Amino acid sequence: MARSPIDARSPIAAHSPIDRGVVVLTGASAGIGREIARLVGPRARVLVIVARRRERLEELAGELTSKSPGLKVDVRPTDLSDPDAAVAMVDAVAAEHGPVDVLINNAGLGDVMLFEVSDPAKNQRMIDVNVSALVAMTRAVIPAMVQRKGGGVLMISSGFGLTWLPGLAAYIGTKHFVTGFTESLRCEMAGTGVAITQICPGPVATEFEAIAGNPTGEKVPSIIEISAQRCARESIAAFDKRRAMHIPGLLIRWFTRLGIWTPFWLRRLLYGPIARELRRRIASNAG
Repeated sequence: MARSPIDARSPIAAHSPIDRGVVVLTGASAGIGREIARLVGPRARVLVIVARRRERLEELAGELTSKSPGLKVDVRPTDLSDPDAAVAMVDAVAAEHGPVDVLINNAGLGDVMLFEVSDPAKNQRMIDVNVSALVAMTRAVIPAMVQRKGGGVLMISSGFGLTWLPGLAAYIGTKHFVTGFTESLRCEMAGTGVAITQICPGPVATEFEAIAGNPTGEKVPSIIEISAQRCARESIAAFDKRRAMHIPGLLIRWFTRLGIWTPFWLRRLLYGPIARELRRRIASNAG
C-alpha cells in the first residue's frame, strides 16, 4: 500500500549535513529549539543559536560548550520580526564561519483569539516571524547549498499547517503557507542533494500557550501532548532520514490524519459549535 504523503519517507542518508556542519537554529532560547540545540550540539562544528533573549542564549551556550568542548557556539540575539535583520544575521554567520550547512527554522509565534478582536500588531508580528523571516533566511542559504550539492533546511511548523480550527485564523494561515512553501521547495530541490524536511507537531509542552494566550481556559489533554524533548528527537531523526514531513507523536499523528481525511464540509459543520462556544467564552471573560 502506498505511504501517506503526510509522513513521506526517504532512505536514511549516508551523511547528515548536521555532522561537522555549520548549523543555524532559530527560536533556540526555549522549548523545542532548546532541545534541538542539545541534540545538534554534540554533532555540529558550529552551532549558531538565535532568539531575542540574550541571557537565555548565553546560558544555553555555556551548557552546550561544557558538554561538547570542541563545539563552537555562536550566540546571535536577533529580532526575527525584522526580516532584513534575519538575513543580515545569516550573512554575518556565513562570512565568519563559512556557508551554512543546515538552517533550522524553529522560531514561531501564535495567537488564540477570534480574528475580529485580535491585535493587528500581534498578527503582523506573527506573519513577519512565521512567514517573512522564514522565507528570507531560507532564500539566503539555499543558493549556496544548491551550488555545493549539499546541506538542508528543517522547518519546525505545526499540525495546523494541515488542517484548521476556529480561533487561530491568522496563525493557521501562516502555517498553511509554510506547508505549501516547504512542499514546493522540496520538489524544486529534487536531484540537488539539498534536504528539505517539515515537522508538523501537535500540542507540545512549551511556552507557546502562555505566549499565544488561551481565552478558553481549557488545558490540552495530556494524552495528546508530547514533551519538547520528544518533539526535538523525532524532528532531528526525520531530517537525518531526509523525510519530507513528519508529525511527532503516534496518537496526534493519527488524529491529524483523520482530520485531513475528513471532508471540508463535515469539518465546517463540526467546528461551528466550537466557534460559537469560543465566542461565548470570550464575551463572558470580557464582561
